[in-house]
Amino acid sequence: MFSLEQLKKSLLVSLWFAFLTFPLLVIKVDPIQRTVLWRWENMVLVAIGSFLVSLLVRVFNQHQERRRERRAAGGIAEREPLIQVILREPKYLYPLSAAVLLCSLIFPHLVSTYQTNILITALMYVMLGLGLNIVVGLAGLLDLGYVAFYAVGAYSYALLNYHFDVGFWMALPIGALLAAMFGVLLGFPVLRLRGDYLAIVTLGFGEIIRLILENWNEFSQGPSGISNIPRPGFFGVELSLESAILYLYYIMIAMVIFTIFVVNRLQDSRIGRAWVALREDEIACQAMGIDKRKTKLTAFALGATWAGMVGVIFAAKTTFINPASFTFLESAIILCIVVLGGMGSIFGVIVGALVLILLPEYLRALSDYRMLAFGAVLVTMMIFRPQGVVANIRRSYQFRANPDGEGQ
Repeated sequence: MFSLEQLKKSLLVSLWFAFLTFPLLVIKVDPIQRTVLWRWENMVLVAIGSFLVSLLVRVFNQHQERRRERRAAGGIAEREPLIQVILREPKYLYPLSAAVLLCSLIFPHLVSTYQTNILITALMYVMLGLGLNIVVGLAGLLDLGYVAFYAVGAYSYALLNYHFDVGFWMALPIGALLAAMFGVLLGFPVLRLRGDYLAIVTLGFGEIIRLILENWNEFSQGPSGISNIPRPGFFGVELSLESAILYLYYIMIAMVIFTIFVVNRLQDSRIGRAWVALREDEIACQAMGIDKRKTKLTAFALGATWAGMVGVIFAAKTTFINPASFTFLESAIILCIVVLGGMGSIFGVIVGALVLILLPEYLRALSDYRMLAFGAVLVTMMIFRPQGVVANIRRSYQFRANPDGEGQ
């Protein structure tokens, strides 16, 4: 059942995992007693566990490969995953969407304010993931500085309120517009760049924005940040903290529905198809007469627009912002949401955001090992589903002949 080659590779994997986790799981330093406790049993457990998991993964992959070969030899088509069927068929999709919306509306009345607050954060990352999905998933432009547009939106609301007493609802479109302008400013210098070079330039852009906010004290208050940012208003009514969180939760539900609707329409529009063509083959895209410059700038601008709106919501939610909230780690998390969920897939990005944001919170019971468990879940996920939780459905067209011999 297990070949010698599989056993050797799994053994190497177990040794490598034991080496990587050695400082974290084996060595425990007591600074008060000035003693070092060596927990060798942890290293043995990690080595055995990683060996067994690696072996099972290899056997599973081998079994799947043989199954695909048998199906191909017998002329049997691959069965479409159930989730793809549900997403394609309106008779399944609409009732499921209605049920999810109903559960979302009653959710805050069944749980504590803390749980509602966590879900608000998750919904914010859903919007951020869908925004970045336009740039990375549809247009194929690797953007590692997406957090810069997030910061532009947050500081737009904070500074406009600080200097001109601008409210949340007026700042929301202004923050989106300013972020879109910064998206165009980023897009112009990188029009001729692709792949790793594009990623490095966008990463540098994100760091430039963060450093400006951190060091330009007269403009952004520097590292001290801006506090006392008002929460969203409700026709001038003063809301308690609990009511304000509930109100913001329903705002986020509406914003996520609006985002899904717009991104879905963009995906099926002419510009959406141009983004997909640009992602698949830039040279062929240009040869077909698609304006490459306009297509890229539109992707950067629209992707940045959603980041700007979420930035305004983030400033209103926390009532305090500083440059430490907009580091490269935020961009990496948003990119992980897109890749884990499935590049180009709206439903996949939603699932990816909920998993990446909610899972660390609900793994707190594991205490010191929760981030290790979280990392193990991500690694396992990418081994078994490298295309993401819900892969984007690739459209295919078939040529069929009419009975009279004419094609259609």
